[in-house]
Amino acid sequence: MSALSWALSTHTEHACQPSAVRMSDSQDRIAACNGGDDVPVITQPTTRGGLRVYKIVVLGDGGVGKSAVTLQFVSHRFLNYHDPTIEDSYQKQAVIDGEAALLDILDTAGQVRDSYVEFTAMREQYMRCGEGFMICYSVTDRHSFQETMEYRKLISRVRANEDIPLVLVGNKYDLQQQRKVTTEEGKALAEELGCPFYETSAALRQFVDDAFFSLVRQIRAKERSRNSHRKRSRWWRIRSIFAFIFRRKQRHALHYSP
Repeated sequence: MSALSWALSTHTEHACQPSAVRMSDSQDRIAACNGGDDVPVITQPTTRGGLRVYKIVVLGDGGVGKSAVTLQFVSHRFLNYHDPTIEDSYQKQAVIDGEAALLDILDTAGQVRDSYVEFTAMREQYMRCGEGFMICYSVTDRHSFQETMEYRKLISRVRANEDIPLVLVGNKYDLQQQRKVTTEEGKALAEELGCPFYETSAALRQFVDDAFFSLVRQIRAKERSRNSHRKRSRWWRIRSIFAFIFRRKQRHALHYSP
């Protein structure tokens, strides 16, 4: 288990049984990531069993269907009820654009405005560990839609000045008769956040895979960009060293020339 692994047990797709950790136990898992609260954590790619691990955090108000979306993705089953005081971690192997991946997904619990300081501190640790974030709301609950910006602010506060892979998900779109948030409103918010937007149905398994796959693609694109920048930087450093040596040799030759 790497230093950036979630501070709770995870299970493979074959097991499909969550390792549940109640909020009362959350304080034991503070500082799951390397570094303290004041030390910025740079998420490094990790592998497990030869597969690249993608650390994904699912955020959103209680009751919007975060667990239902996650379980539908992981185990192809619909969860009609989930205890909102439980946080679970799951793993799912998938082939995305011809490349195998292991998604390590943290399904978070609770509201954005917690009553206890330690819950907020724990959530900030999750923000430090995650490589990609899925912010969920329910199209039948306008308050959950309004709170999505608060989750984005929380990510920005912990991971300031970072280009964070993000996707906005409006769940329960199959409940059209109860809809309180329009598709256009969701698209407008996603444009403001600068991220992809999906309306999903955990009950019907509609666009669930698309949302998770979008995050993996964003993480990969960010990695490619970072690696390309490093290669260019390395090349310019080497070029600068050779240019410096060449100039010194030129000056030396001119100094001793007859």
